[in-house]
Amino acid sequence: MKVKSGKHVVPDAKVDKQRRTLLKLAAAGGAGAIASPWMFQSSRAAPRTVKIGMVSPETGPIAAFGEADKFVLAGVRKALGDGIVIAGEKHPVEIVYKDSQSNPNRAAEVTAQLINNDKVDLVIGSSTSDTVIPVSDQCELAGVPCVTSDDPWQVWFFGRKGDPKKGFEWTYHFFWGLDQLGGLFADMWLSLPTNKMLGTLWSNDGDGNNANEHLPDFFKSKGLDVKNLGLYSNNADDFSAQIAELKKANCEVLSGVFTPPEFATFWTQCAQQSYRPKIVTPAKALLFPAAVEALGDRGAGLSTEVWWSPHHPFKSGLTGQTAQQFCDAYTAASGKQWTQPIGFKHANLEVAIDILKRAKKLEPSAVRDAIVQTDYQSLVGPIAWKGGPTNPVPNACTTPLVGGQWKKGSKFKYDLHVVFNQPAPNIPLDSPFEPIHQA
Repeated sequence: MKVKSGKHVVPDAKVDKQRRTLLKLAAAGGAGAIASPWMFQSSRAAPRTVKIGMVSPETGPIAAFGEADKFVLAGVRKALGDGIVIAGEKHPVEIVYKDSQSNPNRAAEVTAQLINNDKVDLVIGSSTSDTVIPVSDQCELAGVPCVTSDDPWQVWFFGRKGDPKKGFEWTYHFFWGLDQLGGLFADMWLSLPTNKMLGTLWSNDGDGNNANEHLPDFFKSKGLDVKNLGLYSNNADDFSAQIAELKKANCEVLSGVFTPPEFATFWTQCAQQSYRPKIVTPAKALLFPAAVEALGDRGAGLSTEVWWSPHHPFKSGLTGQTAQQFCDAYTAASGKQWTQPIGFKHANLEVAIDILKRAKKLEPSAVRDAIVQTDYQSLVGPIAWKGGPTNPVPNACTTPLVGGQWKKGSKFKYDLHVVFNQPAPNIPLDSPFEPIHQA
C-alpha cells in the first residue's frame, strides 16, 4: 500500500517498517537473507532410500529353499519401520527381491539388474551354489558389497577360484563347510554299532562334485571302509546297478549328496531290491519335511545335517525373536512346518541391515569395510569376518552344524530331531541317534 502526496509516492509506516527489517537482515546475512517467503523453508533434500537387493529361488527345482521368503521379508520390513540410521542420518530402506528361478544364469541376470537398474547399496543371496556363486561373481565384478549364505563355504570360495592368500574384495559368505559335514557324519555313524562299511554316491552338480572330491578320503581317515560309487547322472531314474554294488559290499552305512527327487527314486529302488542299511544320511536330500513325507513310512529313521532348528540357542539381533518363536510364527502364519533355510534367510537380511547401520558413509567401500568389521549375533549364531577361529579363509565365516534324524511326529507326520551335537554341545539334543528300524 502506498500514499500519494503531490508528485511523490511516500511509503506508509507499515511498508517502511518491513523495508527496514529486510535491510537489517541483508546487512546481517547478505543478499541470501532477502528472499521470497518459501525460500525461508529448509532446502535440505530428504535422505535417499537405501536399497538391499535379494536373490533367492522362489520358483523352479530348488524353490523349497525360497518357500518362506515372503514371510521372512514381511517380518523384516515390519521391524525396519520407517528406516535405519546410517552415519547419523535416518534413511528409509527398500528390499528389492528377485527370483533366480533356480537357474544360475537367471541369478546372474537379476543380480546385474539390481546393480545397474535398481542401484542397490548391498546385495544378498542364498540357496545352493546355483544362486550364491553367480550372485557373488556379478557383485565382485561390479564392485558392489555382497553377503551370501546357505552353501558350503568351500563350494562358494573354491568354486569361484578363490585364493586363500588373497580372498575377494567385495563378496562375503557365511555357512558351514564340507570339513564340518564330513566330521559330523563320520562321528555320528561311529556312535552306533555297524560293520563300518560305507557306501557313497554323489549328484553331478557343484555340491556333489566338491563332496565327491574330498569326502571319501576323509571318511577313510576316520576309520571307515568306503565303497565310493562316484557321480550319478542328472535326473537319473534307475539306480539298480549302484544298489547291487552296495549290497555286494554289504554297506551298512550309506551317504552322499542327492537331490530330493533322485533320492526318492533311489530309496524306493533300495526297498525293491531288499537293500536295508542301518544308517542312511544323504546330504541335501532330506532338508525339507515334504521330501521325507514323500517317502512314506520309509522316511522314518533317515538322518541328515542340521544347520538350524527351533532349539538352536540363538535369537535375532533385529527382532529379538528366539529360534523357537520364529518357527512358531512361521507355522502360525503359513500352517506349514518350519524348514532349515528360513533361519538363514532371516539371518542374511538381519546381517545386511547391521552392516548398513555401521557403515561410516553410504558408499560401496564404506559398506564393504563395515562387512569386514562385522561381529554380530544372528538367528543362526555369531557372524564375524574379522579373522577369528570361524574364518577358515578370507571372506568366509562358519556356522555350527549338528546331526539330525527324522522321527514320527505329532502335529506333523515327521519331526526333525537333533540327535548328535558333539561339534556344538550348546545346541541341545532332542532324542538319541538310532539305527533305522527295519520292517
